[in-house]
Amino acid sequence: MPHLPLASFRQWGLRPSRGLPRSHPLSTQPAPSGSPITRRNREAKQKRLREKQAALEAGLAGKSKSPAEASKAWTPKEIVLYEIPTEPGEKKDVSGPLPPAYSPRYVEAAWYPWWVREGFFKPEYQTRLPQSTGETFSMCIPPPNVTGSLHIGHALTVAIQDAFVRWHRMRGDQVLWIPGSDHAGIATQAVVEKQLWKERGVRRHQLSREDFLREVWKWKEEKGGEICEQLRALGASLDWDRECFTMDTGSSVAVTEAFVRLHKAGLLYRSQQLVNWSCALRSAISDIEVESRSLSGPTELRLPGCPTPVSFGLLVSVAFPVDGEPDAEVTVGTTRPETLPGDVAVAVHPEDTRYTHLHGRRLRHPLTGQLLPLITDSAVQPQVGTGAVKVTPAHSPADAELGARHGLSALSVIAEDGTMTSDCGDWLQGLHRFVAREKIVSALRERGLFRGLQSHPMVLPICSRSGDVVEYLLKSQWFVRCREMGARAAQAVESGALELSPSFHQKNWQLWFSRVGDWCVSRQLWWGHRIPAYLVLGEPTKGGREDCWVVGRTEAEAREVAAELTGRPGAELTLERDPDVLDTWFSSALFPFSALGWPQQTPDLTRFYPLSLLETGSDLLLFWVGRMVMLGTQLTGQLPFSKVLLHAMVRDKQGRKMSKSLGNVLDPRDIIRGVELQVLQEKLRDGNLDPSELAVAAAAQRKDFPHGIPECGTDALRFTLCSHGALAGDLHLSVSEVLSSRHFCNKIWNAMRFVLNVLGERFVPQPAEELSLSSPMDAWILSRLARTAQECERGFLTWELPLATHALRRFWLHNLCDVYLEAVKPGLSRCPRPPGPPQVLFCCADVGLRLLAPLMPFLAEELWQRLPPRPGGPPAPSISVAPYPRAGSLERWHRPELERRFSRVQEVVQALRALRATYQLTKARPRVLLQSSEPGEQGVFEAFLEPLGTLGHCGAVGLLPAGASAPSGWAQAPLSDTVQIYMELQGLVDPQAHLPLLAARRHKLQKQLDGLTAQTPAEGEAETRRQQKLSSLRLELSRLDKAASHLQQLMDASPGPRGP
Repeated sequence: MPHLPLASFRQWGLRPSRGLPRSHPLSTQPAPSGSPITRRNREAKQKRLREKQAALEAGLAGKSKSPAEASKAWTPKEIVLYEIPTEPGEKKDVSGPLPPAYSPRYVEAAWYPWWVREGFFKPEYQTRLPQSTGETFSMCIPPPNVTGSLHIGHALTVAIQDAFVRWHRMRGDQVLWIPGSDHAGIATQAVVEKQLWKERGVRRHQLSREDFLREVWKWKEEKGGEICEQLRALGASLDWDRECFTMDTGSSVAVTEAFVRLHKAGLLYRSQQLVNWSCALRSAISDIEVESRSLSGPTELRLPGCPTPVSFGLLVSVAFPVDGEPDAEVTVGTTRPETLPGDVAVAVHPEDTRYTHLHGRRLRHPLTGQLLPLITDSAVQPQVGTGAVKVTPAHSPADAELGARHGLSALSVIAEDGTMTSDCGDWLQGLHRFVAREKIVSALRERGLFRGLQSHPMVLPICSRSGDVVEYLLKSQWFVRCREMGARAAQAVESGALELSPSFHQKNWQLWFSRVGDWCVSRQLWWGHRIPAYLVLGEPTKGGREDCWVVGRTEAEAREVAAELTGRPGAELTLERDPDVLDTWFSSALFPFSALGWPQQTPDLTRFYPLSLLETGSDLLLFWVGRMVMLGTQLTGQLPFSKVLLHAMVRDKQGRKMSKSLGNVLDPRDIIRGVELQVLQEKLRDGNLDPSELAVAAAAQRKDFPHGIPECGTDALRFTLCSHGALAGDLHLSVSEVLSSRHFCNKIWNAMRFVLNVLGERFVPQPAEELSLSSPMDAWILSRLARTAQECERGFLTWELPLATHALRRFWLHNLCDVYLEAVKPGLSRCPRPPGPPQVLFCCADVGLRLLAPLMPFLAEELWQRLPPRPGGPPAPSISVAPYPRAGSLERWHRPELERRFSRVQEVVQALRALRATYQLTKARPRVLLQSSEPGEQGVFEAFLEPLGTLGHCGAVGLLPAGASAPSGWAQAPLSDTVQIYMELQGLVDPQAHLPLLAARRHKLQKQLDGLTAQTPAEGEAETRRQQKLSSLRLELSRLDKAASHLQQLMDASPGPRGP
């Protein structure tokens, strides 16, 4: 086989390859290198390179896989602890070297107490910052229930909020982020009642109200600190000196004031209406505490207080005889036969011809024989069932509206405790309502009025707190009129005064407020804000009403109101305070301004209200956000905030809602610190699940976390949570995705160890404006850094944090680590070392860490503290108060044309690596020639010849003039219509040994291609992934065919092994 003369290489600026002697074509050695890399490190690095090359040749290099899918398999990592004695609040000692590998426990130790003690999280501190803007930024944390601990949904809220808070703080704004927790009336009372029964065998009603409340406060003091500990573990930069609790003195004053003002404005009144009622709790509950469970057909459920399982999803048909016509009847279908004693009419559609002849007639009640009117109403759906419906105004919201239109009375047949009332007759009185159901059906059968039972899909309202079926009962309660306030809330969004993001939530907002009903705020509990209303005993009002209720901030004030209403001296009146408490959501709705001191005009209220932003889960849009807007506007005259950012629900990787009964609810600390499966199972057993739920949840945990959960760290969890956009739908979180972010942290750690080693102890950073760039690579990485700063700024300004996380991952991984560090390593190993790269590396580290700090505060602080300070003024004491890089100040580094040219260089690098992979050149460094028919393109490559060789893992790279003949025996690969790549193979590949390997690979890939081709086309993303894989396989097969053809030509030209 003829050889290209060595003189030809010299004229193109190339040296002969440093491969093995040509007499040993299969024995290759690494090129000599001046870098002091050990053999073990070199082999490990080459293994990683081979893995990257394999991914590249399969077309999977970062484009078709998510970070989670591409993550490495988990192997236990060595845990490094920070063991230098440091008092809480003292600054961490960073004088020693960095540990060899990233360890979250080491990184996260000691920083948070120091941040708090130094006051970095207080707005007063930020006024002293050199970059202070004089602007304010205020937020409140959605107060979590004091009963429990935070789950991943809470962690998502905290991660997003803290990222915004830290960004504004670094920009120089006066930032106030208010911590707080909610007293969670129903949940807390239920927990304490269970504890009293479990530990002392005591029921709540065996204690006085005061004694029970003492027990609740005692429990709160003992258990309520867990949430604060979790928030600190998440790195939440809250102003703890302003921490609030919705039952503290300030909140109680605000709640009372709000109640009194709303009552005086005619927006709060007492009335008997249907409410959601939990018989197990014996209290009204809010809409958000009612879960709608869809049943497709017959379903048995075990319910609290009921001795036997109860069947639902069945339609019972009942005959109502027509009075005066022995053989005539109207058949009615019902899923709730236990409410039959409360029926006061039967309704049909006025145009339903089946019943036209019965208009105005009366029907006999199938149980009591009483005469009931047959009424007509257009709300009845004639196509559903028999077209006739029973009317029970006391136990159905729809029937209550229908009854009101026709002047029907309401008959309550279910009591507060879920038993049947005396109005049902002795045979049913006192029975559990679902036991009475069976007895009623039996009575219908006996009387010959039962007309059948059939499967019936239905939606069953379940109390989320007790698991009982929700009843609708007529109760005298306090209600807030919402129509007028709701109209203002709807108008605020329509006019743009209140911005909801993502904007698709506006439709639900407008729809809800167009239909909003009055809000029942009474709860029959002991734990909560007691309603500041008093019943004047034995005294009718001047209007002659039966009950006289008065409202006042104090009993003395209420007595004055009572005297005016009754016309009698207040001292002679007997007042009895309402025993009920207010709905927890009432105090939560006041939180944005009560936490700042309202109703007093405090300095905090003046400076930080309205809040700058509210960020919360989309599931709270109507129940919490809507009520905050209504009450905030009414009571303060201002919207409580002008912007609302809503994130999606967090689900597990199977798409299921987080639920304790499914075993997929995770404590963020378990992901941060890692946890064994045994500990996860013990937590389940210590919970309140019943045996059947426990079995399901435990099995799910064993399947999802067979080896427990690996330690991922706070920064990795936060970064992963912030990487999901609000527009992306529900967040399907998997631990493997968080683990991928931990690998990212490790990559940053290793990069910074390299940078700090390069800088050394005597390095003095130059001012950024004096930076001298010694190569196009320096200019390129700084341009990428400036572009990253632009993307981060855009992400924070537009509330799209994934823009920032993706930009930072791209910069640290793909720009800095994979490209720039690899490109400059050979130069840094030379003597003398060029001055440019160390200064550029410092800029990348300093700016890159400050860009990262709002999202990964612990890692950024640990690494940034070890950088040498810039000359000039005193450095910021912490990265948390260091200036955030502004895109405008880095604009001078931004060179879009250079980036465009270098992207062409990176295409060549990928092609070179693919060629090396195809010919399995694992160690050899072949020479390369590039040929372009475009003169301008030649110039692009000429500026990056050395990085091309380094990044492509090749030897010398040169340019072949346009029109020149290709070197004989070299592999050829077209990059485009204008660019050809030539790689030397002589002496580096044995065609005879290599061709069978190519054939085996081709057979394997062809089998994969045939299998994919035979698959039935899928839909959506699955089909897109299939087509991408097909394209990738076809491309690789084409490469293998070309390589085989080329190797065959080499064999034909040189049939035997070449001698020395």
